[in-house]
Amino acid sequence: MGSESDAGVIRSSFDEPARFGEIFDRHATVVFRYLVRRVGVDDAELLLGDVFRVAFEKRATYDDERPSARPWLYGIATNLLAHQRRSEARRIAATARLLAGQAPLDDSTDQVVARLDALELWPRVAEAVALLPEVERDTLLLYVWEELSYDEIATALDIPVGTVRSRLNRARLSLRELRTSIGRQ
Repeated sequence: MGSESDAGVIRSSFDEPARFGEIFDRHATVVFRYLVRRVGVDDAELLLGDVFRVAFEKRATYDDERPSARPWLYGIATNLLAHQRRSEARRIAATARLLAGQAPLDDSTDQVVARLDALELWPRVAEAVALLPEVERDTLLLYVWEELSYDEIATALDIPVGTVRSRLNRARLSLRELRTSIGRQ
């Protein structure tokens, strides 16, 4: 039974609701990681349960032509995150500070210079990402953090693949503008 597709498990959960637990077992870790990156551990723990509760309640709407439920679950998670936008911006900034503050492996001059550059750059990158329109930020983070394909992002956000491409392009342009403005300073 372990090789059964997610679509098959979801279909069988109508007769045996407990089977839906297999979907949780298969995908909770990656969905949780995504949520932690977006809102922090405490909020992620609360949202994870909501993601799978909503998924269970809406399982009749699942497109069983898709063997993997992962993009669908990311879509549910992203919709729930819409209510968490303010804390997300703070979390992105905190992550940037954490990454910028990591100590170098040794004390070589190049690593010290790189660390100093990161201390200045990471907060700006975090701010730029936080300032992106929600739809572009959602698309970018699913692509970069979760490594979803364009098709999977389209499924997760219920948008055409062309819209995924244009949102990623706009996000990249915004981040390039940041890089250009940093280079001028």
